[in-house]
Amino acid sequence: MTMPTPTSAPEPFAGLDLLSSAVVLVDAGLRIRYLNPGAENLFAVSQRKLVGQPLHYLLGDSAGLGNALENALRTNWSYTGQDLKVRSAGGKEINIDCTVSPVSPVGADSVRLLLEFRPIDAQLRVAREEQLLHQQQANRELIRNLAHEIKNPLGGIRGSAQLLQSELSDPQWREYTEVIIAETDRLQDLMSRLLGSHSATCLSPLNIHDVLERVRSLILAEFPDITVRRDYDTSLPELTADRGQLIQTFLNIARNAAQALNGQGEIGLKSRIARQVTLAKRRFKMALELQVIDNGPGIPSGLRDKIFYPLVSGRDGGNGLGLSLAQSFVERHQGMIEVDSRPGYTCFTVLLPITGQT
Repeated sequence: MTMPTPTSAPEPFAGLDLLSSAVVLVDAGLRIRYLNPGAENLFAVSQRKLVGQPLHYLLGDSAGLGNALENALRTNWSYTGQDLKVRSAGGKEINIDCTVSPVSPVGADSVRLLLEFRPIDAQLRVAREEQLLHQQQANRELIRNLAHEIKNPLGGIRGSAQLLQSELSDPQWREYTEVIIAETDRLQDLMSRLLGSHSATCLSPLNIHDVLERVRSLILAEFPDITVRRDYDTSLPELTADRGQLIQTFLNIARNAAQALNGQGEIGLKSRIARQVTLAKRRFKMALELQVIDNGPGIPSGLRDKIFYPLVSGRDGGNGLGLSLAQSFVERHQGMIEVDSRPGYTCFTVLLPITGQT
């Protein structure tokens, strides 16, 4: 027998249509009887398609939640689950809090449980961002102190090698002192780059597309076989920022992508406006969302959580400073940088708030 598909809430629950929170009603067989508009928006699904279907069509196979629902039916007790991860019918992974409330039955196919869902992705993102910032700031401070301690004696080593070189007449021995001087210079350059993110910031109004176009021209000059595609929103407002630091930020990201492509592949530069964005616990009405996308092999899973740390690199011969400096410059602009990567797709997203719009 084919069950009718209701198009509105059962009469006793009609008021649920007005709630902003996501509510789902299920029967004793854990079949969906109703989704309010809040649930349709949260899970990106249509009530018409899911009413009459098992609940796992909506939430996927969440063992913890499934057991809790069975217990709620058997004991007629309420249940609250926090920080649950579910995969919706639309394939979207969502972090939620869920409250399950038993409902007194009025018929064989009547509603037995009311499920209320509250998304917590925003809170998790803020907490994760705050923890990551503290950890990375501590790491950078440690690296900075080490760089100072290393840089100071390098000058003495170089000077001594030069004095020794001037006393040697045998060319073979002079070659050794030249190696010492060259390697000392290389280490001094590395230490200077580690300390370079602490230089002063010079703010001025700029068009972000001028920055991206400068980066594009530099990448094409260095990697002529790379294709750089542009997808710009030309209506974006001006940004008050340090032009040099932003050029270095996006150049480091794009160069990292080009090197991952081994000089052959495609890089995309994309700009959009983002609204109502929370960055470092501050709410901004508008922010620039800027993306650097490549179709390379992706970032190894073991490196994704450490990709912005100094001296961490997934490339042979890399010093791991480019992305660390990029993140430092973005943080100076009260922004945030994130990465999403899988084989064939890597996307670095930079969010820069438009100040004065809080």
